[in-house]
Formats: sequence, C-alpha cells, structure tokens
Amino acid sequence: MNTNQYAKTYEQEAYALLKTLAAIPAPSNHEEKRAAFCLEWLRNQGVSQAYIDEAQNVVIPFGVTQENPVAVVMAHMDVVFEDQEALPVREEEERLYAPGVGDDTANLTVLLMAARYLSQSCAVPRDMGVLLVCNTGEEGLGNLRGCRHIVETYGSRIQEFTSLDGSLTGLVTKAVGSKRFRIEIHTEGGHSYGSFGNRNAIAYMASLIQSLYAMKVPNHGRTTFNVGRIQGGTSVNSIAQQCEMLYEFRSDSEEDLRIMDEHFHKAIEYYSTKGIRIDVKLLGERPCGAAVDPARQAALTKRCQDMMSRYNGGIHPQEKAGSTDCNIPLSLGIPSACFGCYTGQGAHTREEFVERKSLLPGLSLGLDWISSYFTFSGKET
Repeated sequence: MNTNQYAKTYEQEAYALLKTLAAIPAPSNHEEKRAAFCLEWLRNQGVSQAYIDEAQNVVIPFGVTQENPVAVVMAHMDVVFEDQEALPVREEEERLYAPGVGDDTANLTVLLMAARYLSQSCAVPRDMGVLLVCNTGEEGLGNLRGCRHIVETYGSRIQEFTSLDGSLTGLVTKAVGSKRFRIEIHTEGGHSYGSFGNRNAIAYMASLIQSLYAMKVPNHGRTTFNVGRIQGGTSVNSIAQQCEMLYEFRSDSEEDLRIMDEHFHKAIEYYSTKGIRIDVKLLGERPCGAAVDPARQAALTKRCQDMMSRYNGGIHPQEKAGSTDCNIPLSLGIPSACFGCYTGQGAHTREEFVERKSLLPGLSLGLDWISSYFTFSGKET
C-alpha cells in the first residue's frame, strides 16, 4: 500500500488520534503524559523499538547503528499552555479546535502514523539510519531541550534534519536566534501612606521597560524584542517590594543579537546603581544559523518545496526565517528545514484550530516525506 492509499484508508483513525492527543496536557518541560501516551500507542501498533530518552523524547529509530550516518525527522509534543488537566477539544463541521491542536499536535499525529506505516510496510532505510522523534521543549522556556539532546547525542552523524512544525505552505530554512530573561527588582517597599517616598519596585520596572523600548533596533537582519509578562506588588495600599518580568529579544542576525545583548546589560547595570537589587536569570538561548554547505541546503530545500507543492494546491513555498527546532542543527552547519502538515489559524491562542479538509493532504505529505528515506520490500505485516 503506497502512502496516499494508506493516508486515505486510515484518515479517520488519524483524526481520532489527533483528537485524543490534543486533549493531553503537555506544557514545556512537563510533557510526561503525552510522551507516555505516544510510547504506549506506538508499542501497541507494533513499533517495538520506540523508547523514551533522557530528555523525555520519544525516539523511534530505523536502521540506526552505533556509527552510521542518520537523518532526523521530529515533531514536538509540547504546547505553550500550562494546563495540567485535559485540554478542551471542540469539533465543528470544517474545523477542529483545541489549544495547540496545530502547533504541534497535528504534525505529531502525522509522525506517529508514519512510524506505524513504516513498521507495517517492512521499510528499510536507503542510505542512512532514520530517527523519528516526538520531542520535548520546543516552545517557550523549553529552550529546545529535546532537540539539543538529539543533536548532542548524534552530532556530526546527522546528515540532514527536518522538523514537522507549522503549516502546509510555510518553509523555514533560516534560524532566528533569541535570548530570554527573567528580571526581578527588589526595593524596601512599605505602606502606601505611612512609608510614602520609599522606592517602588513596580515604578523602577516600568522605567526599565521604557528604557528597553526606547532602543532603536539594529538592522543587520530582522530584530525584535518583547516584554511578555510582568507581575509584582502586594496590594493597592502597599509600595511594591518586588516586581518581575519576562523579556526576550530575537534576530536572524548574530551581530544584532550581540548588540541587543549589550544594550540590555548596560540598562541593567545602570539601574543597579540606583540602590535597588536587580536579579537577572537567563531562561533560554537559541542560536542563529551558521554556515551550512549551500549545495546540500539547497538540495534539501528544493525537495521540500517540490513535495509540499504536490499537497498544498500547487503553492510554491518561499523560504523564511523562524525560531524552531532547526535552530540547533543549523547552528552546527547541518542542512535543516521545517514545514507542517495542516492549515489553520490561532497558533499560541486558546482559539487555535485546524482545517479538517487539510488533514488528509497533510498526512499524505508527511508520509511521503518520511518514506522518501526508505525502500519497501512489498511485504506488509
């Protein structure tokens, strides 16, 4: 059975799997429930070689030895939401709604279905071993934990890397690097009336934020920054003793990242002279890309574009930069690309949805892409 036939035959089963997965909570750094489900599902489908590694990735090796080169295809299990209980899943005639249903649960479903298809088809890797990975820590403060572990483990053995993340029309081939910080300010605080005049941590934080936002960003590439969260204080009649915020900057230019880092630390140094305590913690760091062999990267990109256009209505996807699991291999010169297997909207919101009509072509695309690394004997289990 070829990939298109398989996708059509098991379309409804894949849809049921997506609904089940979408309800399983998987905040970054706490993907244990989803990882356990994926491992159990794979083993129940006869994919007996699957295992969970030290980074809580679910790893599915095909033809991987101690020394041979490998190709990696991964889809991340985590979502941006901190829910510990079941996530809400809602069906409409043309859409499936759930927080994280597209990013990246739809693509994770495709990866799992591909692992089963390869196992049942007695597929054999063509030129190198293949690692399929349901990985951890792609979102937010996960800091690409799962991907880092895979790349550290296999290093230069990795010949090319694909992340299933995003939509049927998006193709990421360039890395947007970033740094993410937690900044905490402490002052003496006090009663709003009796201690009026004491320093207020919220006021100092507001001033620091204003200073950071006054910067004109460098322009060697595309560079952005953001304060994503701020909290502190005790009550309306208390001078705040403590305030903290989350801050990030990102760029597709290594030089711009350096300039942003210098500006940030100069601002912190300036406010530290005001007699207040400022604690800074680096929460995450994602690298930009390094020099990748242009011929190998171009070949991988063209294969992605050609195959994607077969399943997305003939749209020729344009290359773009993004912050994905590909940041790690790209920073080490490994040819890498990131694309997805659905269409939808609302990523990183609780109103996220996938278009149900996109799931079959997306499943076919994912099966076709992963199967391109294999030969088939014609036997099925």
